[in-house]
Order: sequence, then C-alpha cells, then structure tokens
Amino acid sequence: MNHAESRLRYPLGESLPASGCAIDVAPGIKWIRMGLPFALDHINLWLLRDTVDGPQGPIEGWTVVDCCVDIPAARAQWEAVFESTLEGLPIVRVIATHMHPDHLGLAHWLCERWNTPLWISATDYYTALAASTGTLFPSTESLSDFYRSHGLSDAEFHARLKDRGSYYPALVPKLPMHFHRLMDGDRIRIGEHHYECIVGYGHAPEHIALYCAARGILISGDMVLPRISTNISVFAGEPEADPLKLFLTSLKRFDSLSDSTLVLPSHGKPFVGLAERLQQLHAHHQDHLAVARTACTEKARSAGELLPKLFRRELDTQQLSFALGEALAHLHLLWHEGVVHRVREPDGVYRFRTT
Repeated sequence: MNHAESRLRYPLGESLPASGCAIDVAPGIKWIRMGLPFALDHINLWLLRDTVDGPQGPIEGWTVVDCCVDIPAARAQWEAVFESTLEGLPIVRVIATHMHPDHLGLAHWLCERWNTPLWISATDYYTALAASTGTLFPSTESLSDFYRSHGLSDAEFHARLKDRGSYYPALVPKLPMHFHRLMDGDRIRIGEHHYECIVGYGHAPEHIALYCAARGILISGDMVLPRISTNISVFAGEPEADPLKLFLTSLKRFDSLSDSTLVLPSHGKPFVGLAERLQQLHAHHQDHLAVARTACTEKARSAGELLPKLFRRELDTQQLSFALGEALAHLHLLWHEGVVHRVREPDGVYRFRTT
C-alpha cells in the first residue's frame, strides 16, 4: 500500500471476492472481481438488487454495472456467478460506465442471454460501435506517423502497432443493437433507491458514474480510483485535444459529495475518503505538470522525450502508448494555457518549450 492509499479507509479490509463469487458490500449490492489479461489485472463489477417493469408486472432481479472483456475466462467467471450469486433471479438491466473493453466487452452477451437492455451514454455507445467494427481507429500508418511526430520512434513499438487495429474488436466483438441513453443528471431508480448520473470527461468520451445520496454510495467507474490515477491521453483521432483539463474539471463534480461516501471503484478496493482522494488526484497531476514545465524550461521536449521524467518503470507496448498519450495530455494543458509553445521541428517532431 502506497502512502496516498494508506490515507483512505477500506471498510472490507483486505477481503477480495473469489473468482466466480461475490462479496456483499452493502444490503443488495454485491462486488464481483474478474481477471484481465493486462498489466492492470482485474476489474470490479457490481450487482445491484433491482425491480423493473415487465410485460406482466414487476420483475425482480439484478442490475449489472460493467461487464469485463469478452474472453473465455470472463464468460466462465460469469457462468459461475450466475450459479453462485444471483439467488435464482435474472439480470434485468446492464449498465456500462463507459466504452473501454474491460467495462463493455461482454455487454452484448449479457444482454442477449438475459434479454435485457444496455444502459450507457450515447457518445460512448456510438464510439464503441465504431471501434468494434474497426472504423474508429486511424490506419497503422497514421498511428505510426502520430507517435513518431511526438518523439516515439522505437522500431519494436511501431512493428507491434500492426495489431492495434484488432485490439478493440477482439475484446468487444459486438454491441447490443439497442441501448438506453444515460445523461448527466439523470436519476435511475434501482431497487428502492435513486442513483444520479454524474458525467466525466477526459478518460472516456462520456463516462457515467452513479451516486446514491440516500445510501451514500458512489459507483465511480474509472473516474476515481483508490490506488492509481486513471489514464488521461491524447489520441491520434483528436491530436490537439486537452483531455487533462476536461478530467480535472470533471473531478469537481464530485466535490459536493460527502466524505463519508462509500466509493465503489472499477479497480482497487471499495474505500471511504473521497475528498482526500480527489485532493490526491489533483496533486498528482499538478506534480506531473510541474515536471513537464521544468523539463520544457531546460530545453524543448517532445512527449517521447518527457517519458523518462514522468514514468520510472519499464513499459510494455500498451503501457507505452498510454504513457505517451498521458505525457502529451500534460503538455497540451500547458500548451493550451499558453505556458509552453509548440513547434514542429525539421525532424518532424513536435516539441514544447516554455514561453
């Protein structure tokens, strides 16, 4: 446990759900934890006791929040959950906080199996639809040009970019044909309580967190995590974006929530200490901005040249692309605020220097 994490409180201690099983985190709310084939090796999924209107009257069952990637191991874990955890009741609704594969991959399978709708923001649904059909991402050549233009020229990295186009469709092979749109401020009745949708930007196109004021519970998705800061990146499809400003502004939407709120994050353990964690996240990014600004005062730097200043660990191909995107996000905030200026130098690389 790092120093920042130790300042939070974990009501369930070191308890983690076993594979295919669940832990009760509050009456009518169950925690499922599934494995992921990435460096970030797990995702938390949530089952909420619910009642919905059916053709012949109310139907009792469970609302699922987030789905895991579509791989055989995840399907097997879900099958075990169906047997061990649902108490003989159906899944009556599937909610996805956002479009990333670990959150949306098995939505189509769950919705088809239980004949139930997907609830998600429209922006994330249509972005996911484009990604799953292979029409969202630029060509390998365009991706290579983007990364090279920001100083990432590693030959092995560029060779592996050939597989990036199939990355999303492999984990999210299809989507439900229909969805129910979620928007900021919507109030969803789940069981006996209402949950408010809180939109977040910067990490995903239109991320939706769910807050139940009556119960003091926040299903935070990836917006507020206890141990790590969610990835905030500039991508090739929107090369001049300022996602870090969007993310930091979005965090302010959680400022009014009570510090006694039980936060149910997508990664890590349920925790209490929301105000502390929000402060930590702001401080983390301010530290990175200070590092970037100092580096660009010493000399003009590309995002690739900034990586060793921001990341001290070895990075695999996926992590390297995220790290480059995150370095660029910090540079772009400084650039859009006029703290640094950007020049494309004769070698074709964008570099930033303080003004």
